Amino acid sequence: MLFELPCSQCHPFQEAWGAEFVGTFILVFSAAAGPIVNEKYHGVETLLGNAACSGLAVMVVILSTGHISGAHLNPSVTLAFATFRHFPWSQVPLYIIVQVSASISASFALKGVFHPFMSGGVTVPSVSHGQAFALEFVVTFILMFTITAVATDTRAVGEMAGVAIGATVLLDILVAAPTTWGSMNPIRTLGPAIAAGNYKGLWIYLVAPTFGALAGATAYTTFGLFGPSLGSCLQASTIGWVASSLVDWEL
Repeated sequence: MLFELPCSQCHPFQEAWGAEFVGTFILVFSAAAGPIVNEKYHGVETLLGNAACSGLAVMVVILSTGHISGAHLNPSVTLAFATFRHFPWSQVPLYIIVQVSASISASFALKGVFHPFMSGGVTVPSVSHGQAFALEFVVTFILMFTITAVATDTRAVGEMAGVAIGATVLLDILVAAPTTWGSMNPIRTLGPAIAAGNYKGLWIYLVAPTFGALAGATAYTTFGLFGPSLGSCLQASTIGWVASSLVDWEL
């Protein structure tokens, strides 16, 4: 399944780490570049453009590297999947090290290209810390609920997982960008913060997404326990209603 570590005989751990590094680099570079370009060129990207930079990057990376590394791209996702036994705990520290390294590398690459406009890529709250924490928790909850659904449930969309997750990222950023920038990801914030030397509210972006991801995975896993029977009943009822309506219409 997507987000689980692929078979080590098919893809050695080194390949998985490499793919996770490249995927995370692409995500952080793209997600931070949009706001930086927006700052440098006086709003040319717009809010929708900034959201699309992250959403499309997530979609592209999942579709291109998901079969190699699982394409977590996010320590909160890694921890949530390990908690629910979709990922081995033995690999968690290494994955997080790779993700953090990729984030810092992407951020300093951006700093080299766009200096002195690096501050635009840093996610900082424009509301109180309590409001920012709550919002980051909720948007990460939505993201992880979606990820758990499409990546671990065989009844879900399967190959369209990358599109669904990318669309969720785009949606969450549209909702949260004016207040917290919709990070949903500790390393989306950590790398740019280090490169720019701006640590305002950093703890929010490290803690809230982690709790939000755990809550989102818990929610879907709990509901999923009752899914097969209820879903089958609802599907059968819907099919029966449609069939009955067609028969009545023909008569």
